[in-house]
Amino acid sequence: MRLDTMDAQVDDASVLADCAGLRDTLYAAAGAGGVRVIGEAFHVFPNGGVTGVLLLAQSHLSIHTWPELASANVDLLSYGDVDARRVLDVVYARLGAHSACRSRVTRTVG
Repeated sequence: MRLDTMDAQVDDASVLADCAGLRDTLYAAAGAGGVRVIGEAFHVFPNGGVTGVLLLAQSHLSIHTWPELASANVDLLSYGDVDARRVLDVVYARLGAHSACRSRVTRTVG
């Protein structure tokens, strides 16, 4: 099992408050990474920030945004044949990010 994370900074913070656009971004990223979406949940907070989660056959993909900080956090918890780099690359590009910090934690089960 792997946890891939990305903390991204964007130039246009309005993308971080666009729930429909963020939903489309996560679906595009999931498709690029070869994962199967089996459910979803999204919530918009009073500040315009969005938390969105795609439930995957391979675990989950989530985004949390803070428009007031022009910042987003993306987590992909996955196992099996998932191209996590492509997933995060698609999110990075579609957010119009100008910088990001990425990390990977590999977990052993058992």
